[in-house]
Amino acid sequence: MDVLIKPVITEKMTGISEKLHQYGFLVNKNANKIQIKKAVEEMYGVTVEAVNTIRYAGKSKSRYTKKGFVSGKADAFKKAIVTIDKGQTIDFYSNI
Repeated sequence: MDVLIKPVITEKMTGISEKLHQYGFLVNKNANKIQIKKAVEEMYGVTVEAVNTIRYAGKSKSRYTKKGFVSGKADAFKKAIVTIDKGQTIDFYSNI
């Protein structure tokens, strides 16, 4: 099972990471906090203090088009906010 799917890199998360040393990741829906902590520590070589998880439900989307009514659904996902020790950072752009 792949625990970490991708990091959340937005303007808001960048501000939080600079102030509070917290980073966001999209994670597998079935992953627990212990697995997320272990995966972040192995991948980025940092010490994790805390992990907070948030589950988002899929939302129904619909719109009217020239061809008629189109409906669909956005996928459900799970997000983890990981707090690391002070003095440590995660550089997402080092592998580019």
